[in-house]
Parts: sequence; structure tokens; C-alpha cells
Amino acid sequence: MELHNRHTGERRGWRRLCQAAAVAAALALGGCSLFSSEKPRYPPAPLTPLTPTLPVSNAWSVSVGGKSGVGFVPAVVGDAVYAATSNGTVAKYSLDTGAEIWRTSTKTDLSAGVGSDGRITAVATPRGEIIALDDTGSIKWRAQATSEITIPPLVGDGLVVVRSGDYRVQAYDAETGRRRWSVQRPGPALALRAPGEMLLSGGYVFTGLPGGKLIAISTTGGAVRWEGTVAIPSGTSELERVADVVGAPVISGRQLCAVTYQGRINCFDVGTGNSVWSREFSSVTGLAADVRFAYAANDRSVVHGFALDSGANIWKQDALQNRGLTAPASVGRAIAVGDFEGYVHFLQREDGALLARIATDGSAILARPVPTGRGVLVQTSKGNLYSINVGQ
Repeated sequence: MELHNRHTGERRGWRRLCQAAAVAAALALGGCSLFSSEKPRYPPAPLTPLTPTLPVSNAWSVSVGGKSGVGFVPAVVGDAVYAATSNGTVAKYSLDTGAEIWRTSTKTDLSAGVGSDGRITAVATPRGEIIALDDTGSIKWRAQATSEITIPPLVGDGLVVVRSGDYRVQAYDAETGRRRWSVQRPGPALALRAPGEMLLSGGYVFTGLPGGKLIAISTTGGAVRWEGTVAIPSGTSELERVADVVGAPVISGRQLCAVTYQGRINCFDVGTGNSVWSREFSSVTGLAADVRFAYAANDRSVVHGFALDSGANIWKQDALQNRGLTAPASVGRAIAVGDFEGYVHFLQREDGALLARIATDGSAILARPVPTGRGVLVQTSKGNLYSINVGQ
């Protein structure tokens, strides 16, 4: 996780950030790692022997072809998986077997991907270029956004939607690449470079923004239906006032939930934008939800479970503290989180008890696990993609 000054373009990295104790407690993998070669301020909890009570197994694994990070989340569409890595590789695989269906190179570095609806697959570059491919892997069009893109494009409703570093949400025609609409909101001078995603549901794009805001935008014309405040920045310094929405907004029934760094977890009525409940919380990765609970790891990788109807904090699990956990994924009776050593951990959704864990390639898992009909997909920072079967 880094901080970025949108006015000067300055990235405030490891040395300056870690001078502030309030922020040092929250630093995850990335530009300001808790797990550097120096002795960490907050050492990761060691893994203790675990007798698994949930059957998990690696179904298949493939190398996508390069390194990846928080902006690279695999996409599952039907019986296919789409993935990308920072060296410009984009590929499609069989969800059943991992067999490669096609692979292409965009011949440029990538900063985020992938978004796909099964017909159009989109990725983005550090220069703010959007690259759309058809479902043979051929480049269909390129378009230029207004600034760098670090979160995966969203594809659906005939659009490719991106959120750029200048706080603009821009939509492009999925067939032609022509810009259809653009929405911008003012933002703070200092913002996190942390995992972020948008959500498409019911004809609306839902996205969090730096400064603790969440907006709902109509896909048909770009009109903002509502704008809510997840958390209000507080404090006297720029660092203390960083309260950005992290991860993806999630919908369960009539509730849309989001979480911020140094702020709150907040669930809204998805139609009106009115807050249903909120709790003080700080995350650097995001949350997940199912029909009964919401889940999030705080900025020290302590995982919490919340009752979705009331917001009551019903459990917490600190056995994985400071292990650089990803946002959770809900899968069956468990939730899954990845960590800085490439392990995927499975926790009981009702009480947070550790059920199982499985190793990947030893490199950090920075993007959230993606649920499938059989379990979860994870992409490691080495660019390897793992399909993990999860039993009942």
C-alpha cells in the first residue's frame, strides 16, 4: 500500500510513511511492506499446526506469464477464467481444467486487469490506456482515459468502465471504444494506492472513492443516482485524514456495504443510499458478504464477522494477525483469505474458527480470492493462477 498525491504525482513510499506510527500499524504489502528485509514493527503471527476440518485441494494451477499485484484479479465468466499480468499478458483458461484457450500480449506494461463479460475483456496501462480484446484474444480497440488506472476495468451493459487516478469514472462503448460518459468527484490531495474494484448491478455502477465516498452511477447515461458517505475523514494531518474506500462494494439483498481505511464499515440501502448501519473499522483490502454476515480483515489482519442485519461484531479471529491478508471471499460454509506467504486460509463463517489452509507458490497473494462454483481462484504475485476446490 502506498499513498499518492494527486496534485504533485508524488508517491510517498516506505521511509516517509513509516515515520507515522498511526499509519505504520496499517501498512500492508506493496510500497510500504510490513514484511521487508528489516525487522518488522509488527511481526506476522507464525502458523501453528492445524488439523483441517474442511477438505481443500489444488485442482489445477497455471502460470499466466508475469508478475502481478493488487490490480490483477482474475475474472470468472461462465466456464472460463480470464487473467492478466503486469508484463502485458492476457489469457483465457477453462475453469474446469485450467487448459489454456488463448493467450495474447498487449506489448505494453499493464497496471490493472481483467474485466470481462465473456465477449469483451479489458485491461489498463499505467499511462491510462484501456485495451479491449475480443474473445479470440485479438485487440479490438484502444482508448485513452484521463490518468493512470490501477483498479480492474468493469465490463457489462455494453460498456467498459474505468476509474482513473484523478477520481473520474469513465465509460466506453464496449464495441467501439467511444467514450459514452464521464463522472468526476473532488477528492483529497492524498489517497491510498490500495486494492479497489467497482461493482455492476441492476443497471448501476457502484464505486468507492478516496475521501470515504460511495456513489451509484446509471450505466445508461452516467447520471449519479445517489452518493453516500462511508466514513468522514478526521484528524489534523493529511495522513490522519486518509479515509479511502478500499476493495469492492458488495451487495447482499437490499444492502450495499463498503469499508474504508481509518474509518468505518457502512451498509446502505442499495436503492436509496441511506445508511442502514455502520461500525468504526479500518481495512486496507476490503470486505465480503453473504446472506447473513459481512466479513473484513482490519489493518492488522485481524478478521471480523458482522451480523448483516444489525452490524453487531459477532466474532474476530487474530490467529493470522499481521500476515498481510487479502479481502475475504465467501465460499460455502467458509470464508477464504490469502496471505503474504502464499497461503490461503479458510475460516468458519459463523465463528471465525480456522478450518483449513493450503499453500500456493510461496509468493504473496495481493488480490482477493475469487469464488467459483467449486471453491476459489487465487492469483499470486508471481503471476500463477490456482483453482482450489473446497468441500463441505
